[in-house]
Amino acid sequence: MARDRHGLSERRACKVVEQPRSTQRYDRKEREDEDRLRKAIHAKARERPRYGSRRITTFLREDGWRVNHKRVERIWREEGLKVPKKQRKKRRLGQSSNGIVHHRPKHPNHVWS
Repeated sequence: MARDRHGLSERRACKVVEQPRSTQRYDRKEREDEDRLRKAIHAKARERPRYGSRRITTFLREDGWRVNHKRVERIWREEGLKVPKKQRKKRRLGQSSNGIVHHRPKHPNHVWS
């Protein structure tokens, strides 16, 4: 019976963490075009920074890549790519010629709306 350094068998350890034993032995095979796909995803993300992985997948397919959306999503997460949050414009405080006066609160419950 194979035991690891903690004295637990694989069968017992997988049962404790409620993980199928087949996943313990799974060895992912990296495809030969993985690096080219990563570079293509980065290029598309730089080209269109407001687009997420789903839209990038569509662009890749239009470019001739036969790629699964789950594969693009996995690479997207591994590379730490994210769609940046939109930065909202700050509204000006003070008076305008035709507007209302914005007051800054001076104490709790001072300005309600």
